[in-house]
Amino acid sequence: MTAPPEPQVIDFSPNDLAALQALGRRLGKLVARGDVICLNGPLGAGKTTMTQAMAQGMGLPADQPVTSPTYGIIHEHWGKHQEEYRGAPRREHQGQLPLFHLDLYRLGGAEEELLELGIEDYLYGDGVCVIEWPDRLGQLKPAVRLEVEIEFSGPTGRRVSLRDHAAGWTARLARESISQG
Repeated sequence: MTAPPEPQVIDFSPNDLAALQALGRRLGKLVARGDVICLNGPLGAGKTTMTQAMAQGMGLPADQPVTSPTYGIIHEHWGKHQEEYRGAPRREHQGQLPLFHLDLYRLGGAEEELLELGIEDYLYGDGVCVIEWPDRLGQLKPAVRLEVEIEFSGPTGRRVSLRDHAAGWTARLARESISQG
């Protein structure tokens, strides 16, 4: 068995939350059907802030706010095409992808618990799946994904590393000329 290739890494250094949000919006504009984005970092690093900005970049309506799903575990944001998706998996839509925002912080990482929640429907569905605390997925973590590591850097700055695990993000970022910061 051949080991998977090393992920390609792109680093950014947003100097404040506004710059982190700008990066998130830019990533949101580049998402594709079936993307899985794993957000790693300590409490308060900006994982939910990044998700909110990605939702803006995806064009999700402002009247459908993205909040932390810590207690709900999963929040579904269907945007303006909610009725097209509900009960109709894999159906084409008119340009806007749903966002599935998962926060696994409270889960112990038991695969059975995640499977009971229907996690595979989100990981391999038609929307964009953004996961906070993805280490809780264990063996369920998809091989094809974008890993985003957010770390504190000084009083307001962050260090953000994007690790493209065969998900095509390196090419998308290059096409959009998102430079390293």
